[in-house]
Amino acid sequence: MAYIITDDCTACGSCIDECPTEAITEGDIYVIDPDLCTDCGACADVCPVEAIHPE
Repeated sequence: MAYIITDDCTACGSCIDECPTEAITEGDIYVIDPDLCTDCGACADVCPVEAIHPE
């Protein structure tokens, strides 16, 4: 099960550096590639607006 980034994302960039598999893509709202996500939760732990959740 991959994590997803909701519309609450502020594109702050906190999660990008935390992802060990580089599964997160930048944009107006960041996106997690479910094929690369290992469900580690590192991104969710650092999200200041709690926009990242398990799918």
